[in-house]
Amino acid sequence: MTARTRADIATASRIVVKVGSSSISGESSWRIPMLVHALAAAHARGTEVVLVSSGAIATGIPFLSLDARPTDLATQQAAAAVGQNILVFRYQEALRPFDIVAGQVLLTTGDLENPTSRSNARRAMDRLLGLRVLPIVNENDTVATQEIRFGDNDRLGALVAELIGADALVLLSDVESLYTKPPSMPGAEPIDIVPADADLAGLEFGSTVVNSVGTGGAATKVSAARRAAASGIGVLVTSTDLVDKALTGADIGTWFEPALS
Repeated sequence: MTARTRADIATASRIVVKVGSSSISGESSWRIPMLVHALAAAHARGTEVVLVSSGAIATGIPFLSLDARPTDLATQQAAAAVGQNILVFRYQEALRPFDIVAGQVLLTTGDLENPTSRSNARRAMDRLLGLRVLPIVNENDTVATQEIRFGDNDRLGALVAELIGADALVLLSDVESLYTKPPSMPGAEPIDIVPADADLAGLEFGSTVVNSVGTGGAATKVSAARRAAASGIGVLVTSTDLVDKALTGADIGTWFEPALS
């Protein structure tokens, strides 16, 4: 049943959680066990959990002896090919103590736009969840092109939530909540709840690359959250460090109310 409030996340049947590169790659890879612990606790309650995880390219960079994120497509694809393997291995190792098996699902925009492949993807995801596997979804960077991409994994998270009929979407960030303007600016105020029909025209959200390994920002999260909420899925935006509280329905972050069906 669709989560109408934050508190409903604790009892939701099916949840999509999205985490970004900056939260789980490089010096931040220590967060993977923390994230997995929260996901495993929800899984133990009987919740079907899907993780949308960025980080393949960022994880692969040091293994290719690169000093920074590559700018050319071929090297990005190479880094993704190496990094995706290592990233899923790290997740599986963290899941092992909980006896949870991870399943890798790599998608392109074409997979979700073509009716046949979209149906196949939904069927595979449903079967994985029915087998109590934890799907780990990412964009298939080794075959995606600059022209045909999801653009960011916040959008991918919203699309996956729609695909599988999730009750809630949790978008994890580097900050506890969204703000009325970039939090470093004077007068920035945290946003508690965004009604389904809210007019956000007067607010300022950052929209560019947020660090050297990931893309996104507050604007991409707002766009993804509005999309999911419009389709009837409640969305919480909060910090990766608060994922345990987020999945137990705590009063944190910014909540996007789902549109009534």
